[in-house]
Amino acid sequence: MCSDFLTILIFHMQQLKQEIANMIEKIEHIEVSQRKLLGQDLGSCTNEELQELDDQLVRSLRSIRARKSQLFNEQIGQLKEKERLLLEENARLCIKCGQKPWQQSTQLKEAVNNCSQSCQSSDIETELFIGLPERRAA
Repeated sequence: MCSDFLTILIFHMQQLKQEIANMIEKIEHIEVSQRKLLGQDLGSCTNEELQELDDQLVRSLRSIRARKSQLFNEQIGQLKEKERLLLEENARLCIKCGQKPWQQSTQLKEAVNNCSQSCQSSDIETELFIGLPERRAA
């Protein structure tokens, strides 16, 4: 009975050792692939391997750009909805204060243009003085 248990235990231990060896081999293969994708250790690559890497990187970059574009489009949609809500709130507040609500087309564009022009046209004058403070006052 004890020898049967020992035999089963040894068999399972050998299976586990083999599984560990397989996992180590897979990890090493993944690390080599990762280094190649990062542009490292390419000296031993053939033209075909380099072309495969190039194709894989192009596919990855396409996927990344598509996801980035999707996120930007979602953000744009959220910002447009926020703009719509703010314009509605602004109209309600204008009516509450007894003013005419903004008309989005011309007045909003004029306000944005005025703001951007005032930000661009603000001249800053700087002076550089070299020497002691008393001489600058003179």
